[in-house]
Amino acid sequence: MQVQCFEVGPLPTNCYLLTDGETNKSAVIDPGGNDAALLEAVARCDVAAILLTHAHFDHILGVADVYRLTHAPIFLDADDAPMANDPRRNLSAFMHLGQVKPFTPARLLHDGDTFSIGALQVRVLHTPGHTPGGCCYLAGDALFSGDTLMAGSVGRTDFPGGDYRALMRSVQRLKALPGDWHIYPGHGPDTTLERERRANPYMEPERYGLIP
Repeated sequence: MQVQCFEVGPLPTNCYLLTDGETNKSAVIDPGGNDAALLEAVARCDVAAILLTHAHFDHILGVADVYRLTHAPIFLDADDAPMANDPRRNLSAFMHLGQVKPFTPARLLHDGDTFSIGALQVRVLHTPGHTPGGCCYLAGDALFSGDTLMAGSVGRTDFPGGDYRALMRSVQRLKALPGDWHIYPGHGPDTTLERERRANPYMEPERYGLIP
């Protein structure tokens, strides 16, 4: 399994190219921009799916362009489906970026769903809070956490659809996963679940006074 990270879009956002070593099938995770380096890499790959952790503009700005290159099916949690093409819900209306190019998810995901990228099994964890349909993808020893969990932090919940208490429950669910995982977040550096268990205050919100 190979993971390549591209910083894309205006914020920037981590977009990942996940490739199965056995079959060379790939998935593009959170194409938040149409940056040239990303599109060049995508054009060289056999892309089997476009996976979205949630539907905020900075994670979906490049979806239509990646789809145009690959015609790969787009996967999105069912609870974020209403956001995808709504500029107010996906926040693009407030960022002076114009409307996100429209796209249609081929598969709406639910907690516990599984699918394959080549020989690589991927499992979906529904982790709401940052958005109603935030989700994480587990593949091999990797956890693609979007804006649910980041190094030393978590995603914001003050946007429409955010729910702080739901996010804290989602973080506790990640904390309880057995073993260690390499975490690839939506923003910032990669980390590990064990490191976050030790150092991320949101893993122990009561201790740090982070429960309102």
